[in-house]
Amino acid sequence: MILELQNAILEMIAKGEPLPTTLSVLCTKVEAAIPGITVTVLRSNGASLSTLAAPSLPKSYSDAVDNLKVGLSSGSCGAAAYLGSAVVVTDIKTDPRWTDHRALALALGLKACWSSPIKSGDRVVGTFAFYYRENRGPSKLEQTIVDACVHLCSIAIEREERVAERQRLTYTDGLTGLRNRTAFDLALRTSPLPPNNGWGILVADVDNLKLANDTFGHAAGDALIRVVAERIAAAAGREQTYRLGGDEFAVILVGEGELDLQRKAAEFLSVLEPPSECAGHVVFPAVTLGGALATGGVDPEQVRQNADIALYHAKEHARGQFIAFHSGLGTALTRRFRAVRDVSLALSENRIETYYQPIVRLDTREAVGLEALCRMRTPSGDVIAAAHFHEATKDAHVASALTDRMLSKVAADMRAWLDESLPLQHVGVNLSAADFRKGGLREKICRIFEEAGVPLDHLILEVTESVYLGKRDHVVADQINALRSEGLKVALDDFGTGYASLTHLLTVPVDIIKIDKSFIDRTRLGDAGMVIVRGVLSIAAELGIRVVAEGIEDEDQAHRLGTSGCKLGQGYLFAGAMDGLKAGQFLNAHGQRPIRGGPFSEPASGLSWSRREMMSEGLLAAMSEAWSSTLRKA
Repeated sequence: MILELQNAILEMIAKGEPLPTTLSVLCTKVEAAIPGITVTVLRSNGASLSTLAAPSLPKSYSDAVDNLKVGLSSGSCGAAAYLGSAVVVTDIKTDPRWTDHRALALALGLKACWSSPIKSGDRVVGTFAFYYRENRGPSKLEQTIVDACVHLCSIAIEREERVAERQRLTYTDGLTGLRNRTAFDLALRTSPLPPNNGWGILVADVDNLKLANDTFGHAAGDALIRVVAERIAAAAGREQTYRLGGDEFAVILVGEGELDLQRKAAEFLSVLEPPSECAGHVVFPAVTLGGALATGGVDPEQVRQNADIALYHAKEHARGQFIAFHSGLGTALTRRFRAVRDVSLALSENRIETYYQPIVRLDTREAVGLEALCRMRTPSGDVIAAAHFHEATKDAHVASALTDRMLSKVAADMRAWLDESLPLQHVGVNLSAADFRKGGLREKICRIFEEAGVPLDHLILEVTESVYLGKRDHVVADQINALRSEGLKVALDDFGTGYASLTHLLTVPVDIIKIDKSFIDRTRLGDAGMVIVRGVLSIAAELGIRVVAEGIEDEDQAHRLGTSGCKLGQGYLFAGAMDGLKAGQFLNAHGQRPIRGGPFSEPASGLSWSRREMMSEGLLAAMSEAWSSTLRKA
């Protein structure tokens, strides 16, 4: 009988049946095997007892036993849990341990009780009891059965505790003890939420966490996270507060009527204001908040996305404050989120591809270089130009990942063209501000091209004016100087669209200027655009800087540029963007065989960089003023 009982209960434990169900079956089987007894299993938390299984006793008895204090005057079970050893009471009516509870048992005809502790290691986790309807103690057979039952109960309770602990770890943030992102996701899917405007979500981003980490160390940063967690949880309620990860928190707010997010946000900002000591340093906690109400039948996931959009907007325009989502807020940000999502997925699925547009000599139409262009292939097979997912590049991580992928693909294509002995001279690759901000750019480029076996003098780095000249802290300029020391050349892309001051050319190390298409479109005779282009060509020639005209679309433009002294051009007149295979074929058919130094090298008659620096700053400033004046007139 014992073996059959063990097999049945162990099978239920293995299948993960609920603990009360499993132990109720155990009690029922034992009662069927030993007539005249009633079996109960109670759980102990060290201080009190609660009923796990008592299938043959009325609910009123179980309710009375729940929260029974562990102690010598708490009946057989309370005493057994307290002592950690079996307690046999052969007469409930007279035993002092039953003084406060004997009426409950006697009313049901229970006259004796034998309770054994259930242990997990040295810890008492419950009790297993036999109630008798006569004044007696256990028999030898009953002792054998109870020993087996106590062991089974211990296994079942320990398994449930392990499951509960795994569950707790799954849904709890280790640093703060708050519920985590997984719990937040589950709550949105399963929690009963009130109708429209009755609930909402606030998301918070800690503003100065990176500063605390960088200045005082990560111990201070962790302490700051805990401070923010405690204060938000105190204001919102621990059960409603979640740490989503890193420096981001979320609160699910439920109101009795229409919820006032603005008021709740103000409350959170207020409780966070006081300074706090974090790992021995005084830190002023601050957060930026975004929030959204459930309105118009919007599902919980959409409410969450709306709150994220509001937070994103607040971080860009109202740091340290709160912004609530409204219907017009999310249009641009939604486009960016979608672009980031689409590009991230394309990166993971290897759907980012490299296309190339040739740069040609205007006189011979020979290709002297290529510009690498990023393209994304959709799951359906369509190829999308970068302009359609440009919003994604405003995300630093996505922009950096795109550049990494482009560099690797360009290096592989260049190696293939060199192996085929194609007339490859230079390929230009566009860089973003994120590439410079991330750091390690020089090392990364050198490593990628060294692994591919491609000399760096085949590579040109293209940087827009807004990236190159918009940084006052010289981070970009310093890194470009480091890249140029490796033999790389730098092209200033979209020249004329960012900063209309030629004095920048005194301090910015540039090898090539690419005049933006907006000026090339206005190269008709008598148009101010032609005057500007000629001025740039003249100044660039004096400084020893090569010039490429972008966006040439007809022969008249090419002719006027050529007669004005422009030697290199790029545009649909010569070729559009093409994949790597077609680019190789184009080079084979139209590529200029490399001449000594190549078209982008310093011309023998040109000025060296050191001589550029010695030019009169006053003269160039005067040219700059003329340039700016011409732009204003244009």
